Amino acid sequence: MSATPHQPTVTEREARQVAEAAREQDWRKPSFAKELFLGRFRLDLIHPHPMPAEDDVQRGEEFLAKLRDFCETKIDSARIEREAQIPDEVIDGLKDIGALGMKIDTKYGGLGLTQVYYNKALALVGSASPAIGALLSAHQSIGVPQPLKLFGTQEQKDVFLPCCARTDISAFLLTEPDVGSDPARLATSAVPDGDDYVLDGVKLWTTNGVVADLLVVMARVPKSEGHKGGITAFVVEAGSEGITVENRNAFMGLRGLENGVTRFHQVRVPAVNRIGPEGAGLKIALTTLNTGRLSLPAMCVGAGKWCLKIAREWSAAREQWGKPVALHEAVGSKISFIAATTFALEAVVDLSSQMADENRNDIRIEAALAKLYGSEMGCLMADELVQIRGGRGFETAESLAARGERAVPAEQILRDLRINRIFEGSTEIMHLLIAREAVDAHLSVAGDLIDPDKSLSDKAKAGANAGVFYAKWLPKLVAGPGQLPRSYGEFNRHVDLSPHLRYVERSARKLARSTFYAMSRWQGRMETKQGFLGRIVDIGAELFAMSAACVRAEHLRLTGQHGRQAYQLADAFCRQSRIRVDELFGRLWSNTDDLDRKVVKGVLAGTYEWLEQGVIDPSGEGPWIADATPGPSRKENVHRPIR
Repeated sequence: MSATPHQPTVTEREARQVAEAAREQDWRKPSFAKELFLGRFRLDLIHPHPMPAEDDVQRGEEFLAKLRDFCETKIDSARIEREAQIPDEVIDGLKDIGALGMKIDTKYGGLGLTQVYYNKALALVGSASPAIGALLSAHQSIGVPQPLKLFGTQEQKDVFLPCCARTDISAFLLTEPDVGSDPARLATSAVPDGDDYVLDGVKLWTTNGVVADLLVVMARVPKSEGHKGGITAFVVEAGSEGITVENRNAFMGLRGLENGVTRFHQVRVPAVNRIGPEGAGLKIALTTLNTGRLSLPAMCVGAGKWCLKIAREWSAAREQWGKPVALHEAVGSKISFIAATTFALEAVVDLSSQMADENRNDIRIEAALAKLYGSEMGCLMADELVQIRGGRGFETAESLAARGERAVPAEQILRDLRINRIFEGSTEIMHLLIAREAVDAHLSVAGDLIDPDKSLSDKAKAGANAGVFYAKWLPKLVAGPGQLPRSYGEFNRHVDLSPHLRYVERSARKLARSTFYAMSRWQGRMETKQGFLGRIVDIGAELFAMSAACVRAEHLRLTGQHGRQAYQLADAFCRQSRIRVDELFGRLWSNTDDLDRKVVKGVLAGTYEWLEQGVIDPSGEGPWIADATPGPSRKENVHRPIR
């Protein structure tokens, strides 16, 4: 694919360097997941389960009660689906109860909820309407409030946070028509001009962009005298002259989502609206996402709870061959999967969120794993619900109601959840991002050995450092507590969960050995082995989920909250998860990756084009990627702020 005239031409190496520079390089705090990938099962980092402060709980529960009442009395999910729009009065009502400011500090007019209760609120409102959940999440998790909280000046916080807490909806603008997960090719420019920057470019898939009042915009500042340049973040008022929302996009799900295409033409932005220094935009975006990613799995937890409720009620009422369908093993196994997975996913999200609130652990990998695992498992649970419901699962809620049956939107939840495997980092990108963090310790000591640009002296120094590191590290992967039959005995209660934790410990060491062997085998080609890296990450996700499930079960037992049942669900989940982990370990070395690459080359070369014969392509005419050449807009502005 050739670059358009305004599109930077970037080599693979240059793109990698931009992504690497945006990474948070240091590990100043411990990380359970990072240690897990290194073969060290640090249960002490997550057990006993961290607890929220009592005043945080009280404030959070009070808002949840208010939000539940609002959802039950003011939100008509069927209407939003039917009209493909959230009614203005609903958004006004959300503003009135403070939902725009859930994560904003009380001193700026927000509610000051913790990450735990923010996620619980998103799960609740997202179950009432996934489109509203997406609106609130995009506004607070990645929109203006979060990057200002982390990187904004005091003046910026004083000006913008009170607005975001009560009246102004925000959006985050990074993606462009020809730029997705490769930001090195970002084309939107911000040219310094006196005390301003002048923005030009086009942004795609701007969630909330159609109704937004404030925007976080990522743009490239050209390097010049007095300007470091690079991708930079700005707060931009959506009503500024030269901004045109050219289209409101429509999708297979989230039909109420106000997502658009936004064009900037000679838009003047005061320099005081720049967030952080020039060139720090991607780092700001990635750091914002460290906790921002938790909002998606939180809504997947809500979806899992709803799927379980519908599966339970329907499978008890529907009879086949003389008994409820739930009692038929083929259906029952699906219900067990939904119940056990919902329990584990809530354990992952709550644990990660509480660790984020305490700020004593680095949770960048945990949050990424939660997003990856939640989005994948959420889709699977919704798909299983559709299957359990049979033909009624495929039928729309409106059609069901029209013929006199309960309007259950099972097919809608499947459509609505599907985007989560793409939003805020696709599954494929999440695999690579997490894999990069997982092998960070190896690259820190041995990276120069496989870097073709390093000198012989650099490689020799790296070899010496690597020798010292691996001489200490490798022997520790041979044996551990997972081989001792009484390890983790405190988890032997109503059900014995200790074998699962011993399995996690053994598997963590096996995972680390597998990673080391792969790096030794492939060296510089390791980054091209995306199938292998994806499986490594998926194993880590399962081990993290098993750990969180066991810790949550013990936490619920100690606090007297359904401890016996929690142990049963944790046991069921761990047994299901172990089967998946064993399969993934087998597929590390026994797979079709090499053959797949050959087939792909054949497909691209047209070798199998004959296989496409005999069908009609109903696609319309037009380019694969829309032209994003900077310039004035030729379309009507569909921006509609809600005031």
